[in-house]
Amino acid sequence: MNIGDLVERAAIAPRVTAQGKRQALAVIAEIAARNFGLKPGDLLDALLDREAAGSTGVGYGVAVPHARLAGLTQLRGVFVRLAEPVPFDAVDDRPVDLIFALFAPEGAHGEHLRALARVSRVLRQADLREQLRKASGADAILALLVKEARPSAA
Repeated sequence: MNIGDLVERAAIAPRVTAQGKRQALAVIAEIAARNFGLKPGDLLDALLDREAAGSTGVGYGVAVPHARLAGLTQLRGVFVRLAEPVPFDAVDDRPVDLIFALFAPEGAHGEHLRALARVSRVLRQADLREQLRKASGADAILALLVKEARPSAA
């Protein structure tokens, strides 16, 4: 699975201002709504429902919020880089500035879990996180995600 198959350039926001976790998720819902043809309120509700079950802040300033949604036909992603980190109840208690939101069709359980694992694995790379924080814009971010997500040759 390639992250480039999950996120398009139009679903990458390289400099988002948010006052907190809920506002960051609301921005993600708006971006997803524009790109996926769904209602922002439905997307935000799904993200907030998932967060209520436990924070998706995975540490090192990264969060991977996710939800399953009616109306989606394939896995889709949104990447947001926050201008300033926000508290996110992450496992390491650090604020979050890199957010990769993953949206899956309702019935895509196994595929959803594999995509979550892949995104989490890619974003655990310290050098990639640093490059994402310094990237000049959406094109540079997409190039980094696609490059780092490619399986290395054995």
